Amino acid sequence: MTYTGKKVAVIGLAVNNTPLIRFLVEQGAEVTVLDRKTRDELREYLDRLTGLPVTYRLGPDYLEYLPGHEVVFLSPGVPRGLPALQEAATSGAVFSSELRVFLAENRRRSRSPVLGVTGSSGKTTTTTLLGMMLEKEKPVKVGGNIGRPPLSFLPELTPETWVILELSSFQLQDLGYSPRIAVLLNITPNHLDVHSSFAEYVQAKEEIIKNQSSDDIAIFNWDNPVTRRLAATARGKVYFFSRCTSRCTQPETGAFLKNGDIILKLDGKREEYICPAAERRLPGEHNLENILAAALAARLAGASPAAIAGAIREFKGVEHRLEFLRELDGVAYYNDSKATTPEETIAGLRALSAPVVLIAGGYDKKLPFTELAKVAAERCRVVILMGATAEKIREALEKEEGRDRLLSGIYQAATLEEAVAIARSKAGSGETVLLSPACASYDMFRNFEERGRRFKELVFSMQPLEKRE
Repeated sequence: MTYTGKKVAVIGLAVNNTPLIRFLVEQGAEVTVLDRKTRDELREYLDRLTGLPVTYRLGPDYLEYLPGHEVVFLSPGVPRGLPALQEAATSGAVFSSELRVFLAENRRRSRSPVLGVTGSSGKTTTTTLLGMMLEKEKPVKVGGNIGRPPLSFLPELTPETWVILELSSFQLQDLGYSPRIAVLLNITPNHLDVHSSFAEYVQAKEEIIKNQSSDDIAIFNWDNPVTRRLAATARGKVYFFSRCTSRCTQPETGAFLKNGDIILKLDGKREEYICPAAERRLPGEHNLENILAAALAARLAGASPAAIAGAIREFKGVEHRLEFLRELDGVAYYNDSKATTPEETIAGLRALSAPVVLIAGGYDKKLPFTELAKVAAERCRVVILMGATAEKIREALEKEEGRDRLLSGIYQAATLEEAVAIARSKAGSGETVLLSPACASYDMFRNFEERGRRFKELVFSMQPLEKRE
């Protein structure tokens, strides 16, 4: 698409949209940025765009300025059902995104191969590990939902550069493009505060394979019923990964565990040894799935078994994902702020030894907490709740309390500071304090990173009991 002379609206001045705005201005577009936040709240991003001929419409009435624009760029997570957006679509406006522009420009300019990773959980861990595996032997750029905005590294790409993208459901929705290698880690309910239904959410995830050709590759989780079902619709070559080792049928091609070793079978016949699973530094059984998926995708992208094994042995994980912070007075503290769904918190609880003192709660994404309550009641001695979902989680926990469960105390806190103080007072030697909210952060923090950083500040500011005055 040519943007010269076109009236373009960019909704949401997020980090990914600053390179987009520069690109559009360079293309000769008349750019207007619309955002509900104030100028003071957006100062960091506005400073990056100083001097550019851009019009800003900021504040609560920002969408009143949308009519009349020919092209509309949406930030990930902006609900498509907003009346103003529907009116714009009816008026003939074309909708696009930063990612769509990047993919189109990459095809036109550098033609770098793209490897995309999506799923309800594990995306960041898998994408980061994949980058480590491939960068040992190839030029690599990592972006999308993490790292640098893809448009920012477009000039650095060559046909030999692998682009690894973490892709959220919001980024995939109506993308109209599928990567050369697509990885679908898992699908469980998520973002139902934005997607109208679970079916719509699944449909968005399915975009990652929808536009593949027979020459492309699709990798699915054999153990997840939704992704396994979607594999039947793939047009490309299908591979699976599975961490199941007993009383189960393993896939004929893909990645799996055998006698404790990570094994790849790419042709359905010859097994390729990578390394013992026990040599990984990444904690949690759920992370075995992420490791298997990354190993399989990296090998199919041309990484050697040695490079893959080396990355598995080196990789400790990423910040805010089951991140060990410190041990104080015999209590271990973990930051799992990235756990924004019940399933992610369940995985974190199962990765740690009981008993756990859990800090949970936050923004309500309209997800059920029934299964989390069952696992928390079995593995947590104390649960401390905060945020908009505190009452909702408490109700689910109270149905499990007293059924020969470990759980013996449920507390509520108005702030993270109060929650940490309660956790400190209740946790005993040999126990673990885990921040794993099972919810987004938007009711109390800008994002999960800010929430995690604040938790870390609080934990590292604590003094040993014998040294406190």
